[in-house]
Amino acid sequence: MRWSDEHLYERILAKDASFNGRVLTGVLTTGIYCLPSCTARKPLAVNVRFFEDEAAAQAAGLRPCKRCKPDAFYRGEDADLARLETTLAQAAADPAAFPEVEALAEGVGVGVTKLKDLFRDHVHFQPAAFLQRVRIQRACVLLAAGATGLSDLAFACGYESASGFHEAFRRQTGLSPGAYRSMLGADRFVLPRPERLRVEDVLAFHGRDPLSVSERVEGRVLRKAFLFEGRPAVLRLAFGESDIEVTLTGATGAAAMAKAHGATLRLLGWTGDPAAFEAAHPQLAHGREGLRVLFTLDPFEALVWAILGQQVNLAFAYAMRRDLIRLAGIPAAEGLIAHPDANHLAALKVEELQALRFSRRKAEYLLHAAGEVASGRLRLEDLATATGAAKALESLRGCGPWTAQYVLMRGLGFRDCVPVGDAGLTLALQRWFHLETRPDALETLRLMTPFAPHRSLATFHLWASLKGTPA
Repeated sequence: MRWSDEHLYERILAKDASFNGRVLTGVLTTGIYCLPSCTARKPLAVNVRFFEDEAAAQAAGLRPCKRCKPDAFYRGEDADLARLETTLAQAAADPAAFPEVEALAEGVGVGVTKLKDLFRDHVHFQPAAFLQRVRIQRACVLLAAGATGLSDLAFACGYESASGFHEAFRRQTGLSPGAYRSMLGADRFVLPRPERLRVEDVLAFHGRDPLSVSERVEGRVLRKAFLFEGRPAVLRLAFGESDIEVTLTGATGAAAMAKAHGATLRLLGWTGDPAAFEAAHPQLAHGREGLRVLFTLDPFEALVWAILGQQVNLAFAYAMRRDLIRLAGIPAAEGLIAHPDANHLAALKVEELQALRFSRRKAEYLLHAAGEVASGRLRLEDLATATGAAKALESLRGCGPWTAQYVLMRGLGFRDCVPVGDAGLTLALQRWFHLETRPDALETLRLMTPFAPHRSLATFHLWASLKGTPA
């Protein structure tokens, strides 16, 4: 076992779910063994032994804990997670049915304290923040469908007051409900620049390939081509001193503008306010205050990029991406080409990709992933927990933990991820902690533990500390 008993005891006191499956806690006084994340009252260190697996714990005469159910965990079962995911889906569909956090806890069948633990481990933010998010998302859907009465809309989404609804809506979308409704009938809108937004970082990331055929950065203007209902469109973001003007060409109507607005928030990393991380880790954030995790336009684009970037250098990965978009993308305005969706990629042949210098294995991985998404067997937009998303992604052919964690961060917006095995991250950790050698996978997890629950942003700060090309 690679960790000291002292370190493992610290992890069980912290209820660290990242150690689940890596070690078991045996409690000699009660005769049980638990997962490190178990929420039961913690034993004294003198009464604890650690085991590598269930067989070792059972050989010592211990039985599984009935609260954290390590036996079910090792069988791949997690009843709490299943109930949590069901409740999350119900709340997203009808947020008014969950007027408070206690209603979420009742839906999952746990107490509020246990619910917060489940959210920390699987959702990466707090239950109250989740309720705010799904309420505003529901409001946006209803507005795009033609809802007019804002007071009735607020009530339908679970708000008791119009003022609370307006404040939450503006904070999450950058617009008032009335301005959002007006935007749906236009072809442009203006967002206030988030406080301390690092515009240069936004432009550098989305313009990281100067030869890209699907996005282009010129000065302080970003253009991004994408598909809307199978048709190519171009999103244009012009960054001013205090606001961002967004224009959509190639698609019209309320649904198209709602898509453009949501895509803009993703490209800006709108929901990733870094203040809490910076307060907790000022030394790592120093000189990069305001850094955010920026997302791809949609989760599928993140998955494609992660597969292309596996074990190849960035320059070659950029070239492969350009060739892929030329082959399967749809031409849009201004000389740009929209990134192909899963249906277009799934229709390709392995030989077509090999002609673009894809290895046969990489071509097979990409087409398998596209086929799973195109068929509906993998619904990226429905992956509500990091745990469930990682499991679903790692079930794809050729998709390991690094690929899954990258998609979780860049495509799905989970906040406490660690792309174990990433060469840039291990180099940055070696330098940051003054190590003689690069850390292996287990040491990477140990070194990243203090940055929880903000390990995604910590990863980006560590990458940025290398002062290299944006990842």
